[in-house]
Amino acid sequence: MPDFSLEDSIISMLSLPAGSPIAGLDEVGRGPLAGPVVACAVVIDREVLPPPVAAALDDSKKLSASKREQLYEILANTTRYALGQASVEEIDTINILQASLLAMRRAYEGLSIQPVAALVDGNRDPGLPCPADCIVKGDSKSLTIAAASIIAKVTRDRQMCDLAKTYPGYGWETNAGYGSALHLAALRELGPTSHHRKSFSPVKDLLS
Repeated sequence: MPDFSLEDSIISMLSLPAGSPIAGLDEVGRGPLAGPVVACAVVIDREVLPPPVAAALDDSKKLSASKREQLYEILANTTRYALGQASVEEIDTINILQASLLAMRRAYEGLSIQPVAALVDGNRDPGLPCPADCIVKGDSKSLTIAAASIIAKVTRDRQMCDLAKTYPGYGWETNAGYGSALHLAALRELGPTSHHRKSFSPVKDLLS
C-alpha cells in the first residue's frame, strides 16, 4: 500500500523542512482509442487529509468506480490539485508519450502552490521546474501520486461519459474510450468521430 515514505525521502535528500510541499503527478488515458489524456498534480497537507482516507488511497486501477468517486470528493476538498490535459489533436501530432508529458506539465503549472519537488509516476521526467523523482508504479507506492491517479481517473471517466451522450453507440460511458469489443464494433459500423485518435490502430486503419 502507498505511504509517505517517498515524500519523506525526497524531503530528506534535499534537506528540506518537514512538511515541505511535494507534488505528486500521474496521468490517465494513454491507451484509449478516443478522448484526451488527463493528468493531475496534487499537493497533500498531511494535517488536513483524514487518516482513514490516506489508508484507503491506492492505485486508481485497483479501486472500484464507486470507491474512486468517494475518494475523489474527499480529495477535491482536502488537497491542492490541478488538472492538465492534451487533446486528441495534440496526441496525433506529437505522439501519446509526449502528449502525456505535456499534460503533466500543464497540471503542474496549474497548481496554486509552488512545490519544492515532485514525484512523478512512470520513468519519464516531464520537464518540471523543480527537482523530480520518476517512480515506476508510483501510484501504488506514494500516497501523493495515488491521490493524483484517482483525481485524474475520475475526471477523465466523467469526460468520456459526457462525450458518450453526444456520441452514443461506442460505449464510452463504460469503456472510457478503450478498445472494448463494443467500441471496436461501433467503430466498424459508425466510423470514427472527431474524438478518436487517428494515429492509433484500428482507427488509423479505418481511415486509410
